Amino acid sequence: MNDRIRKVVIVGGGTAGWMTAAMLSRILGSQIDIELVESDDIGVIGVGEATIPPIQKVNAALGLDEREFIRETKASIKLAIKFDGWCVPGEGYFHTFGAPGRSQAFCHFQHFWIRAAKAGNETTIWDYDLNYLCATANKFAKLQVEDPVWEMQYAYHFDAGLYGQYLRRYSERKGVRRTEGLIEDVRLDPEDGQVTALVLKSGDEVKGDFFVDCSGIRGLLIRQALGTDFEDWGHWLPCDRAMAVPSERFETTLPYTRSIAHPGGWQWRIPLQHRNGNGLVYSSEHYSDDEARSVLLSKLESEPLADPVIIPFRTGRTLRQWNRNVVAVGLSSGFLEPLESTSIHLIQTAITRLITYFPHNGIRPKLVDQYNRESRAEFEYIRDFIILHYHLNERDDGFWKRTREMEVPERLTHKIELFRETGTITNEHMDIFLEPSWLQVMLGQGVMPRDYHPLADSLNDQQLEEKLRMTQQTKMQPMDRIPAHDEFLEMFCKAS
Repeated sequence: MNDRIRKVVIVGGGTAGWMTAAMLSRILGSQIDIELVESDDIGVIGVGEATIPPIQKVNAALGLDEREFIRETKASIKLAIKFDGWCVPGEGYFHTFGAPGRSQAFCHFQHFWIRAAKAGNETTIWDYDLNYLCATANKFAKLQVEDPVWEMQYAYHFDAGLYGQYLRRYSERKGVRRTEGLIEDVRLDPEDGQVTALVLKSGDEVKGDFFVDCSGIRGLLIRQALGTDFEDWGHWLPCDRAMAVPSERFETTLPYTRSIAHPGGWQWRIPLQHRNGNGLVYSSEHYSDDEARSVLLSKLESEPLADPVIIPFRTGRTLRQWNRNVVAVGLSSGFLEPLESTSIHLIQTAITRLITYFPHNGIRPKLVDQYNRESRAEFEYIRDFIILHYHLNERDDGFWKRTREMEVPERLTHKIELFRETGTITNEHMDIFLEPSWLQVMLGQGVMPRDYHPLADSLNDQQLEEKLRMTQQTKMQPMDRIPAHDEFLEMFCKAS
């Protein structure tokens, strides 16, 4: 029997659907037919406007021109996230895409800084981070450097709606067929339970061999048609609603996202070239929708451009993100609130994983198991990193007191205590957040290690001070020749 996959049907457009279509058509378009089914009657959430650096790998794989991408999506540069009031009200810190200092074998830079801090040095770990220095000075440039000490990792803020349209044009040029229509029924094979066709409201059927569910939170195929179970993580991440609204842009476009803590949740602010993206993620136990609306609109600092939209959600993941001949991509695969801008990244990695394990001559259980194993690990590592922000706080509000006192996953407890005792951070395979990320958030949320690596004692006091001074001076060297962020965007987008 020939089980070869000849046609892939994507259910849903938006960022998830069109990114899937673009990647599949780019990599496998000569071997499979691709059809995307979406309806203009179904709105796209489109709030995922902030990304992390691996988005550049997707754009590179698609062969996108960065200047065109930034122009078409009204993008700005993202160097970091600023967390305001997450540990205590009135104080803040940055989680940047950079790495502080310069590490050496067996002993990362933070151990030297920890020793100096215990001796009275008043610098922060961020004073040795070029991303932080540029973010706070509102500067950016694409530096061409040989020494990694000056590498400046970056991502983008962009208009998710424009990004979806951009990828749609790209995909259709690659031969992807778009079918407009509402799906009224899903046909299943009576023998093996696989999806065989979609029945549209018009009465037309869209048949396929393999289906990608990009239908959003409702999970039309993966959950509704196939009945795949969902694992709820609300006991660790108690926010269950978001409210989003665009507003007028500020005069200056900051090169970082802001995450602002409030008594019943947190607010995002994302600067684009033509507007700001704003939203409030909150717990319905602590804010009514009216209260959330009042908080959000009173904190915009620029005029709203539309009415706020409410997005109910349930935090967790679909237990089998590949089930039978359906793979869930995007919100149908699970929901992790956008605190660390991972929504689009999870779309990207799901597609990359699908291409890696694509069932060329039929679906094999080993491939499905490997895909699901990796998906589960990735979701859980991101989940734990988000829990970290909530759990380590010193606020008095009831919402924050609850998250501080809750029992967290054992792996996360171990990671926090290891850092608290020794200043050491371990990296796990499949964790997209590496040591500098965990370091910045744990320090920012108030965890100061009690000890450091013995190699930090290899320098005497004078040598240690000189090392820190020279490191800081080295990080500052490029600053004079780096333009303002808005100046960079203007020059870069206009360049031929």
